Amino acid sequence: MTSGQLLSPLVHCSDSGTVQQSCFIPSPNFDDRPDPFDVSVLVIHAISLPPDCYHNHYVEDLFTNCLDPQAHPYFEDIAGLALSTHFYIKREGQLIQFVPTHRRAWHAGESKFRGRSRVNDFSIGIELQGSDNEKFESAQYLTLARLTRCLLSAYPKITPDNIAGHNDIAPGRKTDPGPYFDWNRYRELIKPLD
Repeated sequence: MTSGQLLSPLVHCSDSGTVQQSCFIPSPNFDDRPDPFDVSVLVIHAISLPPDCYHNHYVEDLFTNCLDPQAHPYFEDIAGLALSTHFYIKREGQLIQFVPTHRRAWHAGESKFRGRSRVNDFSIGIELQGSDNEKFESAQYLTLARLTRCLLSAYPKITPDNIAGHNDIAPGRKTDPGPYFDWNRYRELIKPLD
């Protein structure tokens, strides 16, 4: 089976900035981009709440301002943060969208890409459910590749060279997607189909 066969059907981006194959859970944490025509970077992140724990709804709660600070000691310091991402890919490959792509999600924080600061202004953020301590699932790579192909098609300024990890845009502050994210595998999956 070729990578092209593995990646069918393609994910489709709508004019409203939503991906039709995603589960849309609106986050209140977004605003307008300074220039909506300057979407040029894709940022790959990893998150799990509590760290290294999966199969729960805590990440969704964080991005929708519903995280209960009493649910786990780790949440006491993060429950009040206003954070979001455009997309979140769970371990089994489920795609969740929180913010339309033409709006600015709050995923990058203090950041810089090729000399430009405020990466949230011109990027799309994708969170993978995971951590620095274990490999990501095959289903996540396939969903990520499908989504990436969709975004490369919808946003011509995003090229494979303009895909970065959170660690690349915030070195010393962030480590995700971490040492177990297989960049070579991902880049093979997003190569143009023959």
